[in-house]
Amino acid sequence: IVQKTFDAIIETLVEEHRIELRNFGVFEVKKRAARKARNPRTGERVAVPEKYVVTFKPGKEMEEKVLQLDREEASRIQSESQEQPAEYVAGSQPAVPPSHSVAVPAAESQPHMVNSHSPN
Repeated sequence: IVQKTFDAIIETLVEEHRIELRNFGVFEVKKRAARKARNPRTGERVAVPEKYVVTFKPGKEMEEKVLQLDREEASRIQSESQEQPAEYVAGSQPAVPPSHSVAVPAAESQPHMVNSHSPN
């Protein structure tokens, strides 16, 4: 059933270049203009021909639910950061690096924290 639904969406996109799924979003076929690009390996400029691409714009309901996830995640992260593990010593790391700071590799720059969900 799911595959048949996907097939119908693809067929509609090919024939009509647009399909709207209420409360989900809109898939649309758009023509991307020819352009010049740069090969990242060689730096050489290359011509990219025009082509058709499928775009997706989420519906209002989906966007609202995803934004709600953002708020929930931010709230969860904030509450977790307030529950410091016992191994963390408050004040052991400066809140602001000194103006004469020395570069430290990323692995050493963070205080050692144990994940509260680990089996330790």
